[in-house]
Amino acid sequence: MSLLLPFKRSIRRAILSTAAVLCILFASLSAPATTLRLPRHEKVVLKNGLTVLLLEKRGVPMISVVALVKAGAAADAVGLEGLASVTAGLLRKGTRNRTAQQFAADLDFTGGSFSADASADSTIVTAQFLSKDVARGLDLFSDALLRPIFPQEEVDKLLKQNLDGIKAAKDEAQSVLTTYFAGYLYGAHPYGRPEGGDEISLTRIRRDDVQKFYAAHYTPGNTILSVAGDFSAAEMRKNVEETFGRWAGSPAPAEKVAALAPLKGKRLLLIDKPDATQTFFAIGNVGTAGGDPDRVAIRVVNTIFGGRFTSLLNEELRVKSGLTYGAFSFFESRKAPGPFLIFSYTENSTTTQAIDMALQVLAELHKNGVTKEQLDSAKSYIKGQFPPTIETSMQMARLITTIEFFGLDDSEVNDLESRVDAVTPEMARHAIEKHYPLDNLIFVLIGKAAAIRPAVQKYASQMDQRAIADPGFWPPPANAVKPK
Repeated sequence: MSLLLPFKRSIRRAILSTAAVLCILFASLSAPATTLRLPRHEKVVLKNGLTVLLLEKRGVPMISVVALVKAGAAADAVGLEGLASVTAGLLRKGTRNRTAQQFAADLDFTGGSFSADASADSTIVTAQFLSKDVARGLDLFSDALLRPIFPQEEVDKLLKQNLDGIKAAKDEAQSVLTTYFAGYLYGAHPYGRPEGGDEISLTRIRRDDVQKFYAAHYTPGNTILSVAGDFSAAEMRKNVEETFGRWAGSPAPAEKVAALAPLKGKRLLLIDKPDATQTFFAIGNVGTAGGDPDRVAIRVVNTIFGGRFTSLLNEELRVKSGLTYGAFSFFESRKAPGPFLIFSYTENSTTTQAIDMALQVLAELHKNGVTKEQLDSAKSYIKGQFPPTIETSMQMARLITTIEFFGLDDSEVNDLESRVDAVTPEMARHAIEKHYPLDNLIFVLIGKAAAIRPAVQKYASQMDQRAIADPGFWPPPANAVKPK
């Protein structure tokens, strides 16, 4: 049973790294409008173009701040993959007012927290502190966001840490499965770039690259700032205007990612890990974008198919057959259509048995659709899972930021119980036929090639292979160089 935990943790990390900003939004699709509503909040656009969202949440003396910069890994230059992630990681590593050590000490003194991470479409910077420390907390947050200096020694240190991290991750197949899948599925498309970079790109990034990325994208007009927690909106508006109102920067270019149509046919990438005793596999294709009109029906169907422990996939591959400790599926929606994945793992000797079973469950979904009883169960599950995702000020801040980022409104939360309940078997079948690939599939397997290659060739007309020890993911840059 212990094998399930690292696998689930790695998948959770992958989902968060590529679409962190979407997780709370999709949870919100199930919000019971009659019992839970998004608290009122106000929106202000400062003269410098910064969009500010303020949400009062009394009761707990905490304040949460979220800044979303509308640039992530998709904005990385070809050959400099990981630049958005490195830039985010360096924000707290030295500012005009504090060294990295001083920033850490001041943060510890307040008992607060700070984080910054880049996903495919955006970079999320967050902080949390006690209400009584609002002045110090905003000062720390703004210092990192507005005044980083990217000291050379910190740049070198973080690049080395990230490079070592990638090499270590490749020792655990589950940690890099979705990265290989994204690369193989999207290829040269921006969504195919490894968000954390790779062994090649990280050796190319220089301090000047970080400075240029920051200057181009970290501007007030390219940022959404949300504050939620125990405060007076009028006082917080004044504090925000004083703290961020003088932030200057040229308008950032709009980062528009072109939609990639689902790939045709069947292709398979086998990543050879000679010491592997298990095969980790992902199956899927290009899925949906964040504002897809079918997003409610998709969520309900996926809960039935592979989105919970009692899903059809997990029931067949784990509960009944014992082939795996877990089988799941998810749609990772982004500004442009993100990937749809089925993923699991099994022993080398049962690789084809497990993949065959996953494909059979998918085929039966298309053939049979879903029943009213399955729909009722999924709807209850979704609505029951929602309340814990909207309890804290940080969850609230992330949620309103996400809604603003996707150009949506509060109805995504307030009006959706009826939308979830309105999903019929016919609507579910439409979602299945349109959004669940059956004849056009991309397979990515990480395992012992000598043991599984002959058997897995049957799944695709095109089969590619590379060693997990090879630098990079897929595809290698055209101007690839050996890592230093």
